[in-house]
Amino acid sequence: MREFFTVGGRSLSYLDFGGPGNPLLALHGHYNEASAFAPLAEALAPQWRVIALDQRGHGESDRAESYERDEYVADVAAFHQHLQVGPAAVLGHSLGGVNAYQYASRHADRVTALIVEDIGAVVNCDWSFTTSLPRRAPSRDALVSALGGAAPYLECSFRQWKDGWGFSFDIDDTVASQKALNGDHWTDWVAVSCPTLLIRGTRSDELAADHAREMIARRPGQARLAELPAGHVVHHDAQAQFAATVGAFLSESVGVPGGGGVVPPT
Repeated sequence: MREFFTVGGRSLSYLDFGGPGNPLLALHGHYNEASAFAPLAEALAPQWRVIALDQRGHGESDRAESYERDEYVADVAAFHQHLQVGPAAVLGHSLGGVNAYQYASRHADRVTALIVEDIGAVVNCDWSFTTSLPRRAPSRDALVSALGGAAPYLECSFRQWKDGWGFSFDIDDTVASQKALNGDHWTDWVAVSCPTLLIRGTRSDELAADHAREMIARRPGQARLAELPAGHVVHHDAQAQFAATVGAFLSESVGVPGGGGVVPPT
């Protein structure tokens, strides 16, 4: 079910996939929106109730004047407070992954477990792909053709506007968000105190294997690494394995039956 709430005069949207399970708050990456987690929500039900936010400037949420780190984290805090679900597990992909671990580091009493999908503690985004995106296409087929192999990863954000087909996100806003995401976030990563699962795609061009292992080494006994046969968007490329891995981790960490999978050895 789609819902809305207001933060600082802006409307933010989210999808509550419902069910009786414990809440799992989900934060998407750039180019995506809450609906990207629909397959995960279906796979984890009924043990887990996935509630996914359309982050500022994405999906059905309003655009913002700024996309700085603290503002994204404040949105997550407002989202969590609005839901009134108590402490919860939080999952984030890419942009959402940094938002998730920064939120967990600054609000330790609100996060029971953390899943970070394919993003590091140091981020160096290349926004050349973003600036190459077509702002409008005459048809949906034309948009798919222009995107080539990237189309399946952006499909959830396709929109038909008055002047043609484009995206739910603004390209210039996305560049601003990517620039603000860049930087060294080690302080936040090592400050997280809850059980943490870092998921890396073995074909990822975003999170290097050595960096992922350093992230785990800097949080001994608290964080573990799972590597799945996928690119950067692991929840898309290895859908069933991703859901099983997340479910198994949540089952072990929070004590609620999860997806029945096993975290692969690393």
